[in-house]
Amino acid sequence: MSTTVLTISDIRTTPVVAPLKYPVTTASGTLGEAPLLLIDLLTKAGIVGRAYLLAYQRLALKPLDELVKALAATIVGEAVVPAELEPKLRQRFTLLGGARGLAGIAVSGLDMALWDALAQTRDVPLVELLGGRARPIRAYNSLGMVSEKNAAEVAARSFNDGFRATKFKIGWPSFAEDLAAVRAFRKAAPAGVTLMADFNQSLNVAEAISRSRGLDGEGLAWIEEPVRCDDHFGCSQVAAAVGTPIQIGENFSGTFEMAESLRLRASDYVMPDPQQIGGVSGWLRAAALAHAAGVACSTHLFIEVSAHLLPVTPTCHWLEFLDVAGAVLQEPPQAVDGAVTASNRPGIGLAWDEAAVKRYRLS
Repeated sequence: MSTTVLTISDIRTTPVVAPLKYPVTTASGTLGEAPLLLIDLLTKAGIVGRAYLLAYQRLALKPLDELVKALAATIVGEAVVPAELEPKLRQRFTLLGGARGLAGIAVSGLDMALWDALAQTRDVPLVELLGGRARPIRAYNSLGMVSEKNAAEVAARSFNDGFRATKFKIGWPSFAEDLAAVRAFRKAAPAGVTLMADFNQSLNVAEAISRSRGLDGEGLAWIEEPVRCDDHFGCSQVAAAVGTPIQIGENFSGTFEMAESLRLRASDYVMPDPQQIGGVSGWLRAAALAHAAGVACSTHLFIEVSAHLLPVTPTCHWLEFLDVAGAVLQEPPQAVDGAVTASNRPGIGLAWDEAAVKRYRLS
């Protein structure tokens, strides 16, 4: 095992717009394509740390690219030591109100690339560098909006690859439509599967309490993001009033926000997002917070790195399977019998499909 200290020689970014197998429609908007920023962290030893970020919309991709490049320039020539570089990167945004929004996402992307390079120099998968081992992590298939009319069609393709759990989105104009969608999907789904529903921040607190109470007894494993993502007090009111567990966390902008949400008991479960929570470094802090609070912790998107992070998460719960980067990867993530196992390659295991990158690159 090498103990070489890597030095960063350059950091390159490539914006691409990758196709999705199925558009993801939500009550808050539609993700019809995946605007991604690919990051290559080059080192003097020849090792390349890789990560990607999801901009959600094309209009955010160029600003994110420029921000990552500018931030990356400040650490070229530095040693690959995430514990030193991650706080240094984060500190640059103190006077801007902290590393939030695109700033926080940029820090997270560089942090993930740093950890990828570090694991490669140790010649181990990231999960082993973090003190764990690769193992199958149960995953759920993540879907878009489901209505009473399309429930049977969507359910028919939801349980491929052995999935025994699926999350679908609701938040229709009326509760009657939401309830009809849940019941139609349950009727069309195989017996004994786990179902979750996601409102995608589409309700106010009063409506969220009313609709979620109406879904109590429908057998949902959780109800996700019923209200605005930054209204943790409002969400705590929903969680206190509803029998079905409430799930939030994909929009935690760093671990201080997560800590405040846990303090308010805003949800029964949490599901941080690697690019929002602070990359690998931020995830380790988030996992510790969830452990201390006794709250089950799932991941949001970023299947490849999530498969390394969940095995070292004490309250490991579910991995969300929504493949946004597979079109530009040599080895897209795979679910086997409804579970995902981390790559056994050194690092995170990301390798770009260069032909696809060239095809989808955004000039």
